[in-house]
Amino acid sequence: MTSPIMDRLASAPISWGVCEVPGWGLELPFERVLSEMASLGLAATELGPDGYLTTDPAELRRLVGGHGLQMIGGFVPVVVHDPSQESATIDAVRRIVSLMSGAGATVFVSAALTSWDWAPREKIDAAGWRFAARMLARLDEIAGEFGMVQALHAHFGTIIETRADIERVLDTSEVGFTLDTGHLLIGGWDPLGFVEDHFDRIRHVHLKDVEMATADLVVAGELSLMEGVQSGMFCRLGDGDVGIGPVVKALDRRGYDGWYVIEQDTAITDGPPPDGTGPVSDVAASIEHLRGVFHDSFSQSAET
Repeated sequence: MTSPIMDRLASAPISWGVCEVPGWGLELPFERVLSEMASLGLAATELGPDGYLTTDPAELRRLVGGHGLQMIGGFVPVVVHDPSQESATIDAVRRIVSLMSGAGATVFVSAALTSWDWAPREKIDAAGWRFAARMLARLDEIAGEFGMVQALHAHFGTIIETRADIERVLDTSEVGFTLDTGHLLIGGWDPLGFVEDHFDRIRHVHLKDVEMATADLVVAGELSLMEGVQSGMFCRLGDGDVGIGPVVKALDRRGYDGWYVIEQDTAITDGPPPDGTGPVSDVAASIEHLRGVFHDSFSQSAET
């Protein structure tokens, strides 16, 4: 039996090494990325870095639709704690949300940076947190104007990284969240526990597995995020410490009906892999892991 989530299974260009972070690594051509996504039977994709695909909504719809994919939305860096960046943030979000929604997207994934150039995470004072809550509410409004929802992404290296950061946002804001299984675990929050305790705040899901032995070195500052990624910190689903199966089963049981995005941060630094190898093989293995999870789930349901 085929799981219903397989019709809502997607990926993102970051799983092919295409990332918003400056100097991340080689960007594979978008035609290769989209065609490899389609070859795996994925239903949709996120946008990727600003300008990677196109800045024209009609062309964006044509590009992804030409590969039999839908456009979900995407990861958008924002600066929400600094009043001096209010206009820049609103302008950037309005432009990118207009692009995504014009191509049929529904989810705006916000990531709260320290600064536009991805400066290291810094401590935010009480005034900064209050302003961030107001800005997140404003971004909710903008997303709604375009028929989209905001899904805040707790992410290593941003101002919303740790469990304490997430709890502060939960307490001071009504914003919805992207459940990123890997970044939640790195930040000190068991993703299964987040599903059970805060399901009503989940708007989007990034499925990411993580080897915590490597992640601990990144958190301790012994490795950079890039070095951690290059060392295999984000691995194939089922090969790490997240416990992907229980998380997706819990989401399914609670009635989550949105997208599941296989989002394995990858960096390509040794030249393009030969066709049919590299990231596509990792995503294929992750898809097979999910199929196994849901086959087991349905088998157990049939027996009971």
